[in-house]
Amino acid sequence: MPLARSLSVTSLSGLEEWDEEFDLEDAVLFEIAWEVANKVGGIYTVIQTKARLTAEEWGENYFLVGPYVESNVRTQVELIEPTNPVLKRTIDKMNSSGCKFAAQSEEPPHIVAHFHEWLAGLGLVLCRHRKLPIATIFTTHATLLGRYLCAGSVDFYNKLADFNVDKEAGDRQIYHRYCLERAAAHCAHVFTTVSQITAIEAEYLLKRAPDIVTPNGLNVKKFSAVHEFQNLHAQSKNRIQEFVRGHFYGHLDFNLDKTLFLFIAGRYEFSNKGADIFLEALARLNYLLRVNHSDVTVIAFFIMPARTNNFNVETLKGQAVRKQLWDTAQTVKERFGKKLYESLLVGQLPDVSKILDKEDFTIMKRAIFATQRQCQPPICTHNMLEDSGDPILNCVRRIGLFNSSADRVKIIFHPEFLSSTSPLLPMDYEEFVRGCHLGVFPSYYEPWGYTPAECTVMGIPSISTNLSGFGCFMEEHIADPSAYGAFFILYLYLHPGPSIQNLKVIFCVIIAQLQNGLMWFFSSFPDTYMYDLHKPTSTSGFRYPRPASVPPSPALSRHSSPRHSEAEDNDEDERYDEDVEAEKDRVNIRQPYALPFKNKSSAVPGANGNGDGVTMENN
Repeated sequence: MPLARSLSVTSLSGLEEWDEEFDLEDAVLFEIAWEVANKVGGIYTVIQTKARLTAEEWGENYFLVGPYVESNVRTQVELIEPTNPVLKRTIDKMNSSGCKFAAQSEEPPHIVAHFHEWLAGLGLVLCRHRKLPIATIFTTHATLLGRYLCAGSVDFYNKLADFNVDKEAGDRQIYHRYCLERAAAHCAHVFTTVSQITAIEAEYLLKRAPDIVTPNGLNVKKFSAVHEFQNLHAQSKNRIQEFVRGHFYGHLDFNLDKTLFLFIAGRYEFSNKGADIFLEALARLNYLLRVNHSDVTVIAFFIMPARTNNFNVETLKGQAVRKQLWDTAQTVKERFGKKLYESLLVGQLPDVSKILDKEDFTIMKRAIFATQRQCQPPICTHNMLEDSGDPILNCVRRIGLFNSSADRVKIIFHPEFLSSTSPLLPMDYEEFVRGCHLGVFPSYYEPWGYTPAECTVMGIPSISTNLSGFGCFMEEHIADPSAYGAFFILYLYLHPGPSIQNLKVIFCVIIAQLQNGLMWFFSSFPDTYMYDLHKPTSTSGFRYPRPASVPPSPALSRHSSPRHSEAEDNDEDERYDEDVEAEKDRVNIRQPYALPFKNKSSAVPGANGNGDGVTMENN
């Protein structure tokens, strides 16, 4: 018979009662995480975003503790000598003693230690075991067992209450790490998580309900350039187009002005992040565009770090060929311009047949010959260490998207985080996002999800799911997300088929609207997962109303400027009913296409009345 778990948190207290109010100058805050100056996933963005504001509030009493990675220290950390004498003695003794001892102040201040994730949880457990006078906080951004279960194609959310957590962790050989995470959650004075959906998960898997949900924040000041969104998009798009010209050299038989850039980015978790559904939807979209003889091309970028040993030679060659062609064109242009200038100086119209001589044609013929290519443009920009077992590459082989000339959907897999110092695609992630047309994040397991939030603040539409923390947050706190014009909700089903079809229809609508120069967006709300939350998920906090502007729908016709209404004089005291007005808008918005669902019919707007909801010809 297995032993019952028991853990008495009261026996590990070691913490005296604090006054309800105390001066922050007498308090010290330590924040411990594996992603302090060490980018692995979204926790890096969490800490980076909050660090400046926390430092402004706590001053020199705020300390971030993380792993010492030499390459990251050189680029992200400014080495300084501590001004606090107690801290200086502590660091000196740690350095001299191999981090075995730490000095203490004669008058110890109030100490708060905030630990992120199980990787830092051991420090929390030891603090409680040694009865140190430290107030502890533990934040889980995603449960370890939940991540493994979802990656194993388990019906996670519908069977959340039925898992034998010890057996599941043991079967996946993560029992020791799971116990550490669970111990940290139970030993902490305050246990928090980042979203309501993760709070439910933690209650079932870690056996403790979070004390508070603290949604992740985002420093929007560095993105605040609303009046420059279009210019920044155009500039970044041009840089992506230059990369595409090199990557597809010899097969550049599509119009870049009619090319849409889609992308998915994040930790390389093939099914958890929705890369599987994204690829399946792209395959169906490719078939649809081909049978309709569309002149639109879609290029989908997969920015997910994986194990590689170097850049792909063919990819680097493509950028070198592109640069050589550019240099050749500049040389011919200079020669052409000089002859034209000299002809005009003498007052004669240039003879076109003489301006370009035999040498110019020879230079151009050599450049054209250099662009000849006997192979297809590569899918992956790097040499993968495990090419035969890579999930994305295997799925691409199965669906047959090999970047051939006949394909209207092209795929580029960039298994490395973007960097402005890269010799291949020298762009930061922020610049790259601004240059794309749509971010696609159909995650099955996403406790928060920074990527759609970053797209939103940079003016780029994105697709997320009702299973992501950010998606749930938007639904809960935004009265009408579709009216804000930059967010989709894609609902995932127990069987992936309807979700793939739903995603394909969204792609089609976007293509149709971009072809017509319109940027309007929608949300679909079918009922899917039926798990019982056992408690209301809504909070009593804020709820943003619908924006005062007209919902961005081309089917809704109104005056372009405010017009005085006679009804305003008669109904001055009539209160504005948001639900009634929203219902009127939904009635006015044209919905010519409806997806047939087994359980419930949910209308999804299309561009026309055909079966796929998209018009493929330019108007």
